[in-house]
Amino acid sequence: MIKFLKKKFKEYKKKYHHYNLIANFSEIGRRYFVMNSFDGILTIMGILVGSYFAGIMEAKTIIMTSVAAAVAMSVSGFWGTYLSEEAERKKALIELEKQTLHKLHNTKIQKAGQFATYVVSFIDGASPLLASMLVIIPFFFGAMITVKIMYMISLGIAFFLLIILGAYLGKISEENKILNAFKMVIAGVVCIGLIILLQIEHI
Repeated sequence: MIKFLKKKFKEYKKKYHHYNLIANFSEIGRRYFVMNSFDGILTIMGILVGSYFAGIMEAKTIIMTSVAAAVAMSVSGFWGTYLSEEAERKKALIELEKQTLHKLHNTKIQKAGQFATYVVSFIDGASPLLASMLVIIPFFFGAMITVKIMYMISLGIAFFLLIILGAYLGKISEENKILNAFKMVIAGVVCIGLIILLQIEHI
């Protein structure tokens, strides 16, 4: 079984690199990963801060609300990206057919475009779900810590993930990693600050 999985993984890896050379989708995938992970983190931060000020002290409620939001973002990300990428790839294929005066259906170029659509859509859908689940991990340990501590740890995880994303962007762009991480953290602070102001206005 392990040998079979290793073989399939090698085959997929080879296909990935081969199709990426044709369709050039890795850059798009990285961009979607960062963008949607960022959206997922900030969304859950908003839910946490809003729930805290609303006096919600039940871990189950926080989990259900966060999971529902994460699933909605995931489905939206996957579906929206799949439809838009599929349309763009088909358009590009048709234009290439006109330029080359050849039908490209069922060729490596067409298959690479389809593969790119699936990969990018998966990344777009999975990234906010994964990021959201990481942020709310503390709420699954209700028997060990208090809900207030869960809130604090979750927000700490959220800021840590923002720092990681910022540093990753700095690495990709070959810019200052610390500066990019700081920009991400500022976004988190602004998000929390605005939500707190909204809560204060309604008190």
